[in-house]
Amino acid sequence: MTMVHHHRGTAIRRWAVAVTVYLVAVFHRTSLGVAGLQASDRFGISPSQLSVFVMLQLGVYAAMQIPTGILVDRYGPRRLLLAAAGTMFAAQLLFAIADNYPAAVVARALLGCGDALTFVSVLRFAATQFAPSRYPLVVAATTTVGTAGNIVATVPLSAALHSVGWTPTFAVAAALSAVSGVGVYFVLPRSQPSARQRLELASFRASLDSVGRRVAMAWSKPGTRAGFWVHFTSMSTAIVFGLLWGVPFLVEGQGMSRGAASSVLLASVLIGLVAGPIVGVLIGRYPATRVPVAIGLNVLIVLGWYAVLGAYSTPAPRSVLITLVLVTSLGGPVSAIGFALARDYNGPAIVGTATGVVNVGGFLAGMLGALVIGWALDAAGAPEGPDLHAYRIAFGLAVIIQAAGLVQMIRWWLRARRAVLTAQDIGAPTPMTLVRHRWDLS
Repeated sequence: MTMVHHHRGTAIRRWAVAVTVYLVAVFHRTSLGVAGLQASDRFGISPSQLSVFVMLQLGVYAAMQIPTGILVDRYGPRRLLLAAAGTMFAAQLLFAIADNYPAAVVARALLGCGDALTFVSVLRFAATQFAPSRYPLVVAATTTVGTAGNIVATVPLSAALHSVGWTPTFAVAAALSAVSGVGVYFVLPRSQPSARQRLELASFRASLDSVGRRVAMAWSKPGTRAGFWVHFTSMSTAIVFGLLWGVPFLVEGQGMSRGAASSVLLASVLIGLVAGPIVGVLIGRYPATRVPVAIGLNVLIVLGWYAVLGAYSTPAPRSVLITLVLVTSLGGPVSAIGFALARDYNGPAIVGTATGVVNVGGFLAGMLGALVIGWALDAAGAPEGPDLHAYRIAFGLAVIIQAAGLVQMIRWWLRARRAVLTAQDIGAPTPMTLVRHRWDLS
């Protein structure tokens, strides 16, 4: 018993060091949520140029999801976490000292690369340290710890920018990654070389081709596509608001102070933190509610945004704004329903690949939304800067992305159900058993 407790304590200590890299990564990822206006002033850029920061960061993150899985298999989580910490340290240090737009763009792209290496690596490391029965709890704990990074990137970061300025704030942020990397180097055990790590280059290329086939196979499943569109739609406006355009919308469009806007952003993060476990329990106990919950929330978000944008040509009442932001933030926890669909509709051989495909959805939506808002603010903004009129147009266009995703979500969910119901009718094996309803496709 003593040996078991000792091993468990060692595993928890090692996981805590590994997850620190992820916590810092989430902090870096969301730092522009309150620093967007300062970035515009520092680099003298337009809203569309500001959007490029998020587009590149999220684009690199999404593009690196599947390669990260290959790399962590080949080199182990310890090496990838060291690479992640080093890359994010260099990226944030460059962002801290950059005095021109091109250098800042390179910094955000590097940040997306380092960020992409963290989450999968932490989960892969945890899988080797904890019993299978404890693994789901570790995954939930990892996500919760990451949310703490999001919290630090709201009011505390805003206060630091106000008190000590741009360069010292982001230099300290860079140092956090360096410290987390040092912890990984000294605490996490070195992985033992394996036959997989000693593959010849030709064999490694063959494994890449195999991944391509696995991605195509996963994408061919209607359930994977339904999960992709759940993730895409639910995170669409939420990620755009949280990562970049929330504070500018509240400050320049709605007349809030920067401190008040940062507090609203913090409240939205806390709501997501509380809602995550509740959504997890709900969809775990009542699987039939999964997609209906996603559909209902996304309908509410889309209608809520258009109601507020259409009803108020002057700043909306503070209570209405806060309610809208908090409801929108629920899209983050609900987006996890997409992963449950990927798991249920795919066999064990490709469920990991399908999960990676689904995870791309929300970040793709965030890229598109950030660009649309930036372009719209450039086109509709007044000479002295964006105003409420410009933000109403910009967010009205961005929410169209969520509405289009909602249509696709319903479409592919019904197709996924039809595929399973058809298989049930002929007695073929199915990933689950469904009950036919009148609204199911024939």
